[in-house]
Amino acid sequence: MNALNKFAAGFCFAALCVASCPAQESKPMTEQGLEELLGRMTMREKIGQLNFVRITEPDMEKLVRAGDIGGFLNVRDHAQRENLERIAAGETRLKIPLLHGADVIHGYRTIFPIPLGQAATWNVPLIEGAARIAAQEATAGGGIRWFFSPMVDVARDARWGRMAEGFGEDPFLTGTLGAAMVRGYQGTNLRAADSVAACPKHYAGYAGSEGGRDYNTVDVSERTLRDIHLAPFKMCLDAGAPTVMSAFSEVNGEPVTGSKFLLTDILRGEWKFPGFVVSDAKAVEQLVAHGRAVDNRDAARLAILAGLDVEIFSTCYHDYLASLVDEGAVPVETVNEAVRRVLRVKWQLGLFDKPVTPSGGPDTVPLSAEHLAAAREAARESIVLLKNEKQTLPLKKDIKSVAVIGPLADAGKDQLGCWMVYGKAADTQTPLQALRETLGKDRVHYAPGLPAADSTDVSKIAEAVAAAKSSSAAILFLGEPANYSGEAHNRACLTLPGAQSELLRAVQATGKPVIVVLMSGRPLEIGPALDASSALLMAWHPGTMGGPAIADVLFGDYNPAGRLPISWPRAVGQIPIHYNHQNSGRPNPLQFSPAINAETQLDTGHVTGYLDLPSVPQFPFGFGLSYTNFEYADAQLSGAPLQPGEAARITARVTNSGDREGDEVVQLYLRDLVGSVPRPVRELKGFQRIHLAAGESKMVEFVLSKEALAFHNLEMKRVTEPGKFRAWIAPDSASGTPVEFELK
Repeated sequence: MNALNKFAAGFCFAALCVASCPAQESKPMTEQGLEELLGRMTMREKIGQLNFVRITEPDMEKLVRAGDIGGFLNVRDHAQRENLERIAAGETRLKIPLLHGADVIHGYRTIFPIPLGQAATWNVPLIEGAARIAAQEATAGGGIRWFFSPMVDVARDARWGRMAEGFGEDPFLTGTLGAAMVRGYQGTNLRAADSVAACPKHYAGYAGSEGGRDYNTVDVSERTLRDIHLAPFKMCLDAGAPTVMSAFSEVNGEPVTGSKFLLTDILRGEWKFPGFVVSDAKAVEQLVAHGRAVDNRDAARLAILAGLDVEIFSTCYHDYLASLVDEGAVPVETVNEAVRRVLRVKWQLGLFDKPVTPSGGPDTVPLSAEHLAAAREAARESIVLLKNEKQTLPLKKDIKSVAVIGPLADAGKDQLGCWMVYGKAADTQTPLQALRETLGKDRVHYAPGLPAADSTDVSKIAEAVAAAKSSSAAILFLGEPANYSGEAHNRACLTLPGAQSELLRAVQATGKPVIVVLMSGRPLEIGPALDASSALLMAWHPGTMGGPAIADVLFGDYNPAGRLPISWPRAVGQIPIHYNHQNSGRPNPLQFSPAINAETQLDTGHVTGYLDLPSVPQFPFGFGLSYTNFEYADAQLSGAPLQPGEAARITARVTNSGDREGDEVVQLYLRDLVGSVPRPVRELKGFQRIHLAAGESKMVEFVLSKEALAFHNLEMKRVTEPGKFRAWIAPDSASGTPVEFELK
């Protein structure tokens, strides 16, 4: 078994039936030693520990010698990094080591699928294994000991470009996978040479920005903030993450960078978080643009008093914090406590023991056969089969020929997706390469049709049509280029970019079977692609080994088992859309489009919905097809009614009724029928990824404790209320037969 799936057999993760990973164990700095060091530091040296910069800043050696720098980010010149580390360790007064952080989001040299794609695997050990590989490569490649990852913002708006960086719309799935990534990055001991400190981001509510526009205002209820947006961060901190990155945005009228409520009251007060909080890039000085601070000096005061420890890229702390302390506007103890938090993390990472790492970089990290195999496994497990009319897939390997069409069939850089700072397009194995290897070059008729994914140049579409006409089937690789996702890369329209729809229509007109493979960082409006295709695969941006993974699925060497971590909208007008919505006072049980009475112009249904579309998504959260069939039966619940401290056991029989072995993602959903505040129509509370041979059955069991039923009430207290509940063991969020139970 490869590095990812050796843990996956029989994997189960249900709410509260698996204990949280304790904080990482490491040799702690004694309080006495920390206080002795702190007592020797000048105010300038203290503020320096709170100042992290790009290594390209002028006079970098001078700043490091003076103790003005605590660390640096996203280094590319590793010889310069090593030189600066030597200066800090050998030429500064107190010899405090530097900390090197980087945006390693879904791989270092070996690039895995984007996180949204990894979420589609619903495979916790796989994601933990991918994170472990990223940490091993990054530490071997030159001293990176801190990742700005995982991103655990709960995203319900596909227009938002950073949806690609997270795990989708559900807080339980997001928190579970985020915690797995934390464990993978950090290993069993932060002091180990291949351990990297995780930094969950963007705390908190960032994905709720108005209009899907990055950095924009967020306005949500405190209950939604706590039950949806904060929950994954708590799971990551319980897994041992020692740092957190704050969000750019204003949340409920207060920029997070200056929010005492979020950074101190909840994070340090309620959760007892001992680590440090880092700003996002230049977020401190952006308090001025928000209209919260008068100037950068005022911004420094607001941020440090709110509980923000480390500033990156802007220099408000560096420029003004000392004088603010001198004037009494900022207590010296506030600065001291921020410095303590930073020094503790550096100590936990073992940087005081080995403050200099030999220069390296991604070029010094060879592509490992084991790591490439792991990336291939992750990519193929991430692929979601959305349509398979008349069992078009899998293709037979004795097929006479195939036309490989589309601008993403051989686009190595786009295949890697957004946020791959150290990845290399030259390392990628594209679908075109993999299909030629599978079938031989003579049986693959390649015609991209468009010069790039967002091109409107249609001059080569005729060549694509000719390739389709001369082939047994056409495989179209459509979707978004990599730069359509990521920070600030938001879209108002989610249709296929450029002239891709025209290319699709032209190939469809040939009458040949059309298989569409989508690559993108988000769900797209794919009504035309659904209508035009016999089969449709969602491959996300699949990373270095995406090509072979796609070929594995197309030809049946792997039976697809990916499941959607998001609700797939039919149109932008449905956004935001998510499965765990409230019922409303006028629910639409059939989810129809209400009719209009021609005379009165009134909606004759008088239920929630649209006139021109169903209110349900194109595909529900948790959905995905297989080359085999799975049947669910005999759902039962034991241990109910629940008493305090008791747990219920929910079971169902899952049978592979087809003729091919495969994996099924069995999902547990819950609904609290009546509460002091209305509860969502369904909430994910557990999942298991199981493997079944053809004809095999398995009893799947989930253990549901009373705590899994908890939520925040009107007083913002986390409570579990008595009453009736409904539970489903189902293949997705829109199906299944419920069982009911009662909590006493």
